[in-house]
Amino acid sequence: MPPTVLLTRPQQSSRRFAAEMAALGLPVLVSPIIEIVPLAHDDAAIRAARGLVLTSAHAVPAAGEGQGRPAICVGPATAEAARRAGFDVTEGPGDAARMMPLLGDLGAGWLHLHGRHVARVLPVPGIEVYDQQARPLSAEARELLSGAGPVILPLFSPRSAALLGAAVAGAGAPLWLAAISPAARAAWTGPVAREAVAADPDAPGVRRAVAALLAAEYSDQRRVEAPSGRD
Repeated sequence: MPPTVLLTRPQQSSRRFAAEMAALGLPVLVSPIIEIVPLAHDDAAIRAARGLVLTSAHAVPAAGEGQGRPAICVGPATAEAARRAGFDVTEGPGDAARMMPLLGDLGAGWLHLHGRHVARVLPVPGIEVYDQQARPLSAEARELLSGAGPVILPLFSPRSAALLGAAVAGAGAPLWLAAISPAARAAWTGPVAREAVAADPDAPGVRRAVAALLAAEYSDQRRVEAPSGRD
């Protein structure tokens, strides 16, 4: 029986990734450990900005109508959301560290719209427009983690990795980690049976990390099941 993927991102993001996991033939359970909550902010300052830096699609609703204004977006998902809002998008490579060269010559008038918890502070004035509030795992998720079958845990940020690591401290199930970055892996404090870190810090990279975990498991199974060649 294949391992179950436990997705703990906010609902909308988890639904997108769940479809990709289903394509790999894996059962999926969604139990968000973080909820995105809008924060009061200065709408006038955002409207007056020359351009916006967006490091999450969760910030796009606060950006308002783009009307052709420039937006530098961290990666494809954020870029897609910003284009739908009417921004003239420059798409980054998938993580804040590697988008830094895009921010060097912006000049005055740009704003970074971000959440209350940021993985990296950028050299652009920022406004908090949403909070990532912690939520407990569902009863179904706790039951899954107490079972004997392996559970794949995609880790999409250091904050969610830290929250989830604390939440699964007593888990009995073998836990397979698919971390989006070394920073997300470093934030994990729970038990580990298998692990893979994405070569590219984005959702496709995490998907490939999950595939690598599966390939390693099936390779181990073939070695165990292979005949020894002796009578």
